Amino acid sequence: MKTRIAPRILDYLKPLEEAVEQIANTWRPGDPEYRADVYRQIMMQLSYGYFAFFHADAEHPDWAPLWNPVYTLQPNPDDIYLYCPISSEYRYRITGNRGTARMVTLDTQLSLSGLPWENDVTGAYYHDIDDGDLEIDANGDFELLLSAERPAGHSGNWLKIERGARVLMTRYRSYDWESEIDPVMSIECLNPTGRKQRLSPAEILERIDHMARMPERCMKLFYGMQNAVKASVGVNVFEPVRYGGALSRQVYLPAVFEFEDDEALVLETELPAKRRYWNFQLNDPYFNAIEYVYRLSSTNGHFAQVSSDGKFRAVISLEDPGVPNWLDPAGFRQGTIYGRWYDCDGSPTPTLERVKFKDIRQHLPADTPVVSPQERAEQLRRRVRAAQRRRRW
Repeated sequence: MKTRIAPRILDYLKPLEEAVEQIANTWRPGDPEYRADVYRQIMMQLSYGYFAFFHADAEHPDWAPLWNPVYTLQPNPDDIYLYCPISSEYRYRITGNRGTARMVTLDTQLSLSGLPWENDVTGAYYHDIDDGDLEIDANGDFELLLSAERPAGHSGNWLKIERGARVLMTRYRSYDWESEIDPVMSIECLNPTGRKQRLSPAEILERIDHMARMPERCMKLFYGMQNAVKASVGVNVFEPVRYGGALSRQVYLPAVFEFEDDEALVLETELPAKRRYWNFQLNDPYFNAIEYVYRLSSTNGHFAQVSSDGKFRAVISLEDPGVPNWLDPAGFRQGTIYGRWYDCDGSPTPTLERVKFKDIRQHLPADTPVVSPQERAEQLRRRVRAAQRRRRW
């Protein structure tokens, strides 16, 4: 039967209005600035949908950018995320070079958060592997097979695709943005699938529908996550959580932050003795990572300066406090903080202290260095250059 094509494309975009209704689940639904930000978020998620639904398929896999600094949805600023559709009905081979990034992780799962299929919260569809598990030669080259069952006689690198899993997600996690080299990888389907065909009208309309519904799905999920943190522990309190699944070795440290113009928040934490990777980042009130190329809204174990007593301290404030580890919220006085302990021998719970901006140094060790405006400007210049040299889309 011939597919009927509506005369107006707007007829297919009606679900965007359902996404707008999610404003009711923000912290300030009557604020026109919040409404404008939500409109922006919807456009961002709609535009990302083209990569998600039109770029590749399980029979003809290819990498697409995932969150990163444009398609925000709380990406880790240290990570370059790649998405690839897969199927447990097929076998795949990844070949490439791991580069010198701090870490490379790959995981297979039912679906990515916000994509059109049922979200998997049980972890039953997840299998993950990182470069520490891979056999990699002296030049950094490796090969990885993916399939529902390990091939007979295969003793090399292998990652299981659980029955029903549809997504491969890859993270290139960097510590030293300036010096580390991201991996390069290709993926191929090992089953005979033929040449990639032109999409039918029905397939095109189905994908447009997925695109139009993606913003609401994302907002329901992520607003729900941040609202749950606030409902559980209130504001300016961390609540460690281990989600399992894609990063089973990672403990997340979420908190809702809140302060006034003349205030600041002092973040303080012990550090695990063994800490393969750790970081902290700021998100806006809609679960998007705050601008992190042109703002110092995140730090990690490479860039952070540790106090003389071995603790890590950071300051969240609208203006530069002139101390190490400033986390710049880019004008937001409310949002979320996410920290991560990955493959560490402990998971300390940080604290947040709400103080007057003018009194910040009274709440820091006496030997805390001064960071001059010139030093801060150079820090930001180096950050911008380093971030732009990574492939982010």
